[in-house]
Amino acid sequence: MKGILDTHAFLWFVTDDPQLSVAALAFIVDPRHEIFVSPASYWEIAIKVSIGKYLMTAPFGDFFTSGIQGNDFVILPVGIRHATVLASLTMHHKDPFDRMIISQALAEQMPIVGNDSMFDAYGVERIW
Repeated sequence: MKGILDTHAFLWFVTDDPQLSVAALAFIVDPRHEIFVSPASYWEIAIKVSIGKYLMTAPFGDFFTSGIQGNDFVILPVGIRHATVLASLTMHHKDPFDRMIISQALAEQMPIVGNDSMFDAYGVERIW
């Protein structure tokens, strides 16, 4: 099964944060699952780092490279198909990064691993 990580799920997984739910952790570490990361996640964190809203424990590039490649995650490039879904989404959720992750999950028919209950308004499966 495939799944895409919400930004917080990615961060909490790679930093061993106890906020990551047991169900989310089990899904991510299951070797039968292919785990994807959206470019929206690293863009979101890059912006938060640049404005001082998030502090990194390692250099940004090193953190994301090791977090993605070191865990055998796959980057899911944003394509026209994803943007097409995004263009049709209602405005239940206003965060543009989350909206892109939702669009990718819907277009690829995969669940989102994340704790944001606002995702549910879009009919996407959510693992938490």
